[in-house]
Amino acid sequence: MIKYKLILLVLGALLLVESVFMAISTIVSYFYGEDDFIPLLISCGILLGSGSLLVLLFRKTDKKIEKREAYLIVSLVWIVLSFFGSLPFYISGYIPEYTDAFFETISGFTTTGASILNNIEELPHGLLLWRSTTQWLGGMGIIVLSMALIPFIKIGGLQLFSAESPGISTDKLHPRIKQTALRLYLLYIGFTLTQAILLSVFGMSVFDAINHALTTMATGGYSTKQASIAAWDSPAIHYIIIVFMIFAGTNFSLSYFTITGQFKKVFKNSEIKFYLILIFVATAIIGSGLWYFMDLPVEKAFRDSLFQTVSIITTTGYGTSDFLSWTPTGLWVIIVLLMFLGGSSGSTGGGIKMVRIHILIRNSYMEFKRLVNPHAVLPVRYNGKAISQQVINNVLAFVILYILIIAFGTLIMSFSGLSFDTAFGAVATSIGNIGPGIGDVGPASNFANISIFGKWFLGFLMLIGRLELFTVLIIFTRAFWNK
Repeated sequence: MIKYKLILLVLGALLLVESVFMAISTIVSYFYGEDDFIPLLISCGILLGSGSLLVLLFRKTDKKIEKREAYLIVSLVWIVLSFFGSLPFYISGYIPEYTDAFFETISGFTTTGASILNNIEELPHGLLLWRSTTQWLGGMGIIVLSMALIPFIKIGGLQLFSAESPGISTDKLHPRIKQTALRLYLLYIGFTLTQAILLSVFGMSVFDAINHALTTMATGGYSTKQASIAAWDSPAIHYIIIVFMIFAGTNFSLSYFTITGQFKKVFKNSEIKFYLILIFVATAIIGSGLWYFMDLPVEKAFRDSLFQTVSIITTTGYGTSDFLSWTPTGLWVIIVLLMFLGGSSGSTGGGIKMVRIHILIRNSYMEFKRLVNPHAVLPVRYNGKAISQQVINNVLAFVILYILIIAFGTLIMSFSGLSFDTAFGAVATSIGNIGPGIGDVGPASNFANISIFGKWFLGFLMLIGRLELFTVLIIFTRAFWNK
């Protein structure tokens, strides 16, 4: 039987965590003396009261978390925290429609970065910081943070960790999952602080530097400027962001191994090699095209190419140029194809993930060899080890389901009055947690004109994309609810 009281207890504890971070934005608003202070204070009070009430009511419940509770908790927490997190935008009137406020918030928590705002610079400092904070919290994962902070989330922690960070494997940096969560977050904080310092040194204001560090490491892409990173015509700022986007799209366990001197584990990893090679190849092709066909200076051509390639492949979604304006069309078609890849497993990036794409390619190659040698035993190897058929089946199922959802989602969105390219772009960028799409939701546009139904539907796609499909979709199966 599902322990609903336990689910409410954990949700209450997570609301308290959210209230702490919203309080930081409230303090910033008070410091600047802007009109978002009262809305943030009210919202923070609602969070604190709701979370405290749930914790007090259900604090004595059995705290052993099983798999079904884990799936429900992880799926519900992103919705519940987005509901409460949208209150400052709605109460303040800066986003007057609640659908838009919720869309902006769940886009933040899922690190999608799709926005409905046409006037980002008009938002006061407190709301801008809260908007960026939602992405930073969602980047590494709300549950991962909570396991590092909340004492009672320890029994069943692995189930929660695996449900929120599903994939081919979960790298444990310590035998205790709580210590793994803590080390991951310390690394995450360290990268964020380092980037913020570098950006401020090279020309960004301290406030802008903090916000962009928060959203870069989350691979979220929210900016404090309507023009995104194009607002800073600074090669140094662009290259700093590129480097940290690459870090954010890399498995954080590998970053930890690098810092602790465990280089063999990094050099033997096939995924990181595949990830870096793809970035290099795509950058070289696009950069050459921008230089040859659009007559851009060599450095500018390759900087724009590298920035947009890394931004899309890591699903960050920042922009220094409108890639849909590139000619010939093949240059931005490459960017669109990169939308399906995503970052490495164990990173804050979305998408299908490099490890699945790499295994899929290796398995396809082995199928050719099996046709030639039908009696030979030819296992698919990854990182020097044979992969089980179960893992291969999981990869194939995930990729097929991912493509089917994009196809079905595009059909649904096209019935809401969108053109095919806009419907496809909106669905692909939402489930991939990328941000900019194609058509009317391209990098020079946003999602403001999407219908009310479309925004709620795309919000759902953002959620299942962030939790890698199965964690959410399993709740809609009969087997999940059978005793």
